[in-house]
Amino acid sequence: MAPPLLLLQGIRQGFGTTPLLRDATLSVGPGERLALIGRNGSGKSTLLRIAAGLIQPDGGSRFLQPGATLRYLPQEPDLSGHATTLAYVEAALGPGDDPYRARYLLEQLGLTGEEEPARLSGGEARRAALAAVLAPSPDILLLDEPTNHLDLPAIEWLEGELASLRTALVLISHDRRFLESLSRAMVWLDRGATRRLERGFAEFEAWRDEVLEEEEREAHKLSREIVREEHWLRYGVTARRKRNMRRVGELQALREKHRQRRGPLGGVKMAASEADGSGSQVVSAERISKLYGGRAVVRDFSTRILRGDRVGIVGPNGAGKTTLLNMLTGVLAPDEGEVRLGTGIEMVTLDQRRASLDDAMTLSDALTEGRGDMVHVGGTPRHVIGYMKDFLFLPEQARTPLGVLSGGERGRVMLARAMARPSNLLVLDEPTNDLDLETLDLLQEMIADYPGTVLVVSHDRDFLDRVATSVIAYEGEGRWQDYAGGYSDMVAQRGHGVRARAEAPQAAPASRRAPEPAAAAASRLRLTMGELQALKTLPAEMEKLSAEIAKLNDILADPQLYSRDPARFAKATELLAGRQAALAAAEERWLELEMRREEIEAAS
Repeated sequence: MAPPLLLLQGIRQGFGTTPLLRDATLSVGPGERLALIGRNGSGKSTLLRIAAGLIQPDGGSRFLQPGATLRYLPQEPDLSGHATTLAYVEAALGPGDDPYRARYLLEQLGLTGEEEPARLSGGEARRAALAAVLAPSPDILLLDEPTNHLDLPAIEWLEGELASLRTALVLISHDRRFLESLSRAMVWLDRGATRRLERGFAEFEAWRDEVLEEEEREAHKLSREIVREEHWLRYGVTARRKRNMRRVGELQALREKHRQRRGPLGGVKMAASEADGSGSQVVSAERISKLYGGRAVVRDFSTRILRGDRVGIVGPNGAGKTTLLNMLTGVLAPDEGEVRLGTGIEMVTLDQRRASLDDAMTLSDALTEGRGDMVHVGGTPRHVIGYMKDFLFLPEQARTPLGVLSGGERGRVMLARAMARPSNLLVLDEPTNDLDLETLDLLQEMIADYPGTVLVVSHDRDFLDRVATSVIAYEGEGRWQDYAGGYSDMVAQRGHGVRARAEAPQAAPASRRAPEPAAAAASRLRLTMGELQALKTLPAEMEKLSAEIAKLNDILADPQLYSRDPARFAKATELLAGRQAALAAAEERWLELEMRREEIEAAS
């Protein structure tokens, strides 16, 4: 067996008085493919940074073979100090590396190399950082959530690229399919210590359950041993006569061991509050179309969504998934065609921007909506502390401002709020972002048990396979198609997965296009200063409008408001309609400008 290229042993790391890592070990041999698994906050990213040599642990040792090359992809890459994305990637190359590989990787990841780092979105920055760590073909790649912000075509390309390398990999990811495809061994980080299994991620859940069941058996045996010793102390003849101090000491040691034993972390408990049932037909769309800047985002699409359906919407970034979702739920009107919503619809939406969270609000107020200490779930009042525990929050976090929570914690807050509101239609836009595997499991179970209808936009193939009864897939040129089953069923029916939008021509139908004057065509090759300013300010404006809409919805959710204060009810209803119209207009304007920006960059 070849000696390891990288070896961490007995790693200890704490923050303040809280130990994060207490006995972590990581060994990486040539060509190994390791999945590093653990809950959000368990210390995976910290262990990977220690492995990369970026931070010194409180205890333990790190060994890297002399001459071995290592590259690390953080969750939030820093591209500052470089004029272009190409310059950033080329700076990562060594003396013997292929200089053409930098441009090749950027092109494969949808970048030209001429982008200015300061103007990149989060997704674009991550693509550039991926190119930078892949370009040198190092001996070891440490990748922390490499699929974040990537769409399905980019994820599947990255899978193929990593599979073709001879590089050793250590992967942190919440994308099950990605881990199943690439991992050959697992390191589970749990309660500060690591366990290793020489099998791929597909075996993880069964192995984890076996480990936890064995721990439960050991804990049961320990408890029974304590009971036996206590009985001996109370009723044994020897105990009464000469107090065998050795056995007293052994009992105290057992009790101390029992007190200090750290059991497995609690599980998330989810149960959606159910509203009265909707009609049998929830959404009916007849030949709907939507155009932005001459480009068909949705063209001549029809579908029927019935009560109990779980519909996934898939496509590359920029295809118009959120636009289609907004049209199907009545938030955005189609240019042509008609969308009819069924009767008795009670809709709850979880958006990917977490826009309805006020950073200054405390966790407790976010869950109770500022109405005391109780949360009403399924018509049953529950104390907010108990409800927080269901979503893995500690009691001492009750007064924590939302602004200091991590992405995963904010995701759990949004889920907790959504699950507490009565609904028969769940609209989930990228609900799996930042959720750990255990939370994903329970979200899937909740959706499976949910008696209403679910519409979900997601890039997570495994999640779609587990929850979707049908998939609406982007087919290019604004065309969308229904497929029965989950993502894998869709691939089997159409013969391929989701392809990048650039692979399909994006022209609008000829009947909808008129010849463009030369002057107008020239003007479309750049954005005006006003348009650039709008692109910069519209996202903040949309977040503000979304937050106002959420607050107005909270006010109108009070069933006694109309009888108690008709004037306030009327005013809130009028304001809500105005804010919703303003949000739809802002989203349309932003999407139109974003499409034009992409067209200009593609033409330059």
